[in-house]
Amino acid sequence: MGQVAFDTQEFVEMLENAGLPKDQARAISIAVRKSHEVADVATRRDLEDAKKDIGARFDKVDAQIAEVRKDLSAEIAEARKDTATRFEKVESQIQSQSEKTDAKIAEVRKDLAFDIADARKEAAARADKTDAQIALIRKEQAADIALVRKDMEVLTNGLLIKLTKVMLGCVGLASAIVTIAVKFF
Repeated sequence: MGQVAFDTQEFVEMLENAGLPKDQARAISIAVRKSHEVADVATRRDLEDAKKDIGARFDKVDAQIAEVRKDLSAEIAEARKDTATRFEKVESQIQSQSEKTDAKIAEVRKDLAFDIADARKEAAARADKTDAQIALIRKEQAADIALVRKDMEVLTNGLLIKLTKVMLGCVGLASAIVTIAVKFF
């Protein structure tokens, strides 16, 4: 840094004119000059140089920022492109998997339709068989009932004949008793 220009002779004269003795004025002038020598004071030139240096540094930082922006923009564009490619690949995989799943579902539905049709046929066959068995049982029961009715009719007729015989025997016995009773009384 530069030093501030300080006129000691002029300063001594100013102090003498203010009423200080010459020795004191010189001593104060020397003390002020030494304080200026020790003090690191910036001049306009120093400030302008510092301003230019700071401006150059800012320009350098701005250039670095622009370079980083350019690099980042390129990296971002590449990342976007990579991400888009990955998304397309994932979408393609999802589509493929979805188509496979749809095909499997259609196959399962087809198999189930065959199984349901087979189950319906089997149920209808069992129902027909059961109906036939029921009809056969009904026929057999109707024949058994007819035989039982015939047997009951035969038994009824046999019982009627026996009952008639018993009644005739009772009537004959009663008439014999009446005849004996009439003879004895």
